[in-house]
Amino acid sequence: MDSYLERLHQEITSATRDLSSEELTRRLERKWSVAEVLEHLYLTYTGTQKAFERCLKAGKPLAGVPTFKQRVAATAVTELGYFPKGRKSPDQVLPKGMSVEKVVADIGPQIAAMDKVIAQCEERYGSRIKVLDHPILGPLTARQWRKFHLAHGRHHVKQILERRKAAAMVGAKN
Repeated sequence: MDSYLERLHQEITSATRDLSSEELTRRLERKWSVAEVLEHLYLTYTGTQKAFERCLKAGKPLAGVPTFKQRVAATAVTELGYFPKGRKSPDQVLPKGMSVEKVVADIGPQIAAMDKVIAQCEERYGSRIKVLDHPILGPLTARQWRKFHLAHGRHHVKQILERRKAAAMVGAKN
């Protein structure tokens, strides 16, 4: 597996290790539960897989031409690891109520499947070619897609760790 996606998988696994079903599904202050965060990530991985599969089926990269704003945003996320807070997730990657057991069991295999299809596109079209458009960041190379998922995953791992800490504080008070 690519090193960026391997790190992503390790960080998610570490952040969620030993959480009970109750801890995974607990919602705090109108925030997503840990399970909902994981489902959101899962949906971004399956969505990326489908887009890369369309690219392979088309036999060519499907990326457009980036705007200046997209180039700046892509650089901030994929080169600096900056991920802005407070942005609303697109509807297609909002949690829909997937079972906790399924999302926990399948998130690692989905990262691996995403890695495989990204690698296939990179091999076919080259490492410097922008292969697909991200809905916000615009056209990205395979490497940029991997780094996007690492930055995005780290953003949500921070949320998971915050929820763990909040839950531990509540437990300590009781």
